This record gives sequence, structure tokens and C-alpha cells, in this order.
Amino acid sequence: MSTLNSIPTPEQVKRLPKALLHDHLDGGLRPQTIIDIAKEIGHELPTNDATELAEWFRASCDSGSLVRYLETFAHTVAVMQRPTDIVRVARECVSDLAEDGVVYAEIRMAPELLTEKGLTLSQAIEAILQGFQEGEKEVAKTGGKVRAVLLLCGMRQNKLSQEVAELAVKYRDRGVVGFDIAGPEDGFPPSDQLDTFEFLRRENAHFTIHAGEAYGLPSIWEAIQLCGAERLGHGVRIIDDIDLNHTPARLGKLAAYVRDRRIPLEMCPSSNIQTGAAANFADHPIGDLAKLRFRVTVNTDNRLMSATSMTREMNELVKAFNWSFLDLQRVTINALKSAFIPFEERLAIIDEIVKPGFAKISAE
Repeated sequence: MSTLNSIPTPEQVKRLPKALLHDHLDGGLRPQTIIDIAKEIGHELPTNDATELAEWFRASCDSGSLVRYLETFAHTVAVMQRPTDIVRVARECVSDLAEDGVVYAEIRMAPELLTEKGLTLSQAIEAILQGFQEGEKEVAKTGGKVRAVLLLCGMRQNKLSQEVAELAVKYRDRGVVGFDIAGPEDGFPPSDQLDTFEFLRRENAHFTIHAGEAYGLPSIWEAIQLCGAERLGHGVRIIDDIDLNHTPARLGKLAAYVRDRRIPLEMCPSSNIQTGAAANFADHPIGDLAKLRFRVTVNTDNRLMSATSMTREMNELVKAFNWSFLDLQRVTINALKSAFIPFEERLAIIDEIVKPGFAKISAE
């Protein structure tokens, strides 16, 4: 009989209940959906074959450059400009995540990217939320259960973060649970948006910050100490402040602060490998950070661009680090402890879905 200390099979990993904190709506579209909408609006794609298009996105994102990686979003954003298309993409996102075993998902999107054809920021947000609700209902009809909520992103290089943050506060009781800044890290430090983060803190609003991915420790320090980030989007470069050549490992002041304060790391291994933050899964810092008991979470980032899923990420970590059911349960509970929904709701998902699910599947 298996226990939580045993190693799960790929099929068991597929069925485990999962929690996701870092998934971009415009990075997870179905290839066929992109093709369908592109035909309707006259947008030219690299190919109109769904399999070939999926491979084009993956290959383009394997360049090792975050800048090149971000360029692929021109096609996904182009097909997300009409309310009906946004609703469809959001609905399918929730359905696809539920199919992958995800029971809780914080999905993020920069609404300003959906306004090229005249939609207001509010209209874009409402279309996403409608899609999430429809997706949850579809999943419920099949006997499944998933909770999907929205994080609103401001783009670092633009000037709309304050307006988007105000909308995050306005819609926080209607499905928006927090705020984030996304886009190129290098040259656009989080402190550029300091006024916005101070506003969010005054409003008792949740926020995470992309930091420590393409740029190193200074971006992590700014995100936490200047801006007050509750979580770090990626945060993979915190490993630069840890000397692993000693036993036990020696943590620098910033790394020790992040671990001591239990600041969650929204780690996205496949994406980090694509953008050059790690060479492969076996070399990804998540293994050492988990051993050192940082509050590590596992995420997909952009499922289309990385040709990935939560199941794939977890299976690769099982192969790379011999992770057990217990290791996977720990990162899942870490995610739920760090979620931006109310405490009692987080606790209910952990106690009523995650722990019983892991116990049942590991005992098979």
C-alpha cells in the first residue's frame, strides 16, 4: 500500500488536486481557438494548423530570451479584443485547468492589452470574470469543482498601473483578488510603481510582483522592501543569495528574510528554463529551495508558450528530484496558504479537497 512518502506515478499525478497561483490568461489559449478567432477577424498567423501552431509557440519561446518570449503574445492578445472572444478564452482556461486537476487557480491578465479595439478596462475585466463563471459552471455540470479568480496586471513599461490597481480594488468582491505588475523586468524596476503599491496597501488590497526572473536580487529586494510585495512572481534568482557549497547552506540576508517571513515564491520551472533562468529541471533552484523549506509553489506561467500543464510541471519535478506525494502536497498547500482569497476559504480547500485527495490517491 502506498503512502505519502512514496513516489507517485504520472497517472496519479494527473489526478492529484492542484493549486495554481501564477498563470497568464493570454499565455494559455487553445491553439484551435486562436485559429478560429484569427480567421474571423482577419489576423494572420504563422500557420493555421493547430498542432503546428502549438509547436511554433513553444519553439519561439525556447530562445532563452525573455524579450523574445514576450513577443509571442502579439498573436494571443490579437484574438482577445472582442467581449465574446475574451469570455470564450476565459471559459476554456477554467475548463482546461480543471481537466488538469486544478481545484484553485489565480489567473492573471493585464486588461490594458484587451483595449486595442475600443473596449474599456472595466469591460475587459467583466468579460474575463463572466468567462470564469461560465467555466466553473461547466466544470460543476460534469461533477468537478474548480475555483477561478483574477489578478489584474499593470504593465511595467506603461503608465496605467494606478488605474488598473483602482479597478482591482473596485472589483475585489466580484472575482478580482489582487494586483500584479508584468512585462520586462530589466530597466523597469518595481519601485517605478511605488505610488501604486502604497495605494494598494492603504486599501488593504493584495498584490504580488514579478521579480527575480530576468533580473536578479535587486529586483527582489525592491519588490519586498520598497514595494511591500506579499509574494514574488518567479523569485528564482533568490538562489543567488545562497551559498550551497557549505553544509548547511549559508543564506544571505535577503534569502534569510524571504525564508523567515515565509514570502511565497511563485515558481514556474518550464518557463524559467525557456527564458534562461535555469538550464533544465534538474538544475532548477526549486529543488534546493524546497529542501531549504522556502515557501515554494509550482506554477505554469504560460501553458501555451511552455507547452505545459500543472501535471507536466509536477511530473518533471518528480523525475528531477524524486519528489514524493508529500513533496507535491507541500507545494500545493503552500500555494493555498499563500492564496489571496479569505483564510477560511483557503482552509476549506486544503482540508476538504487537497488532503483527502492526496491521502486517497497515495493509498492506491
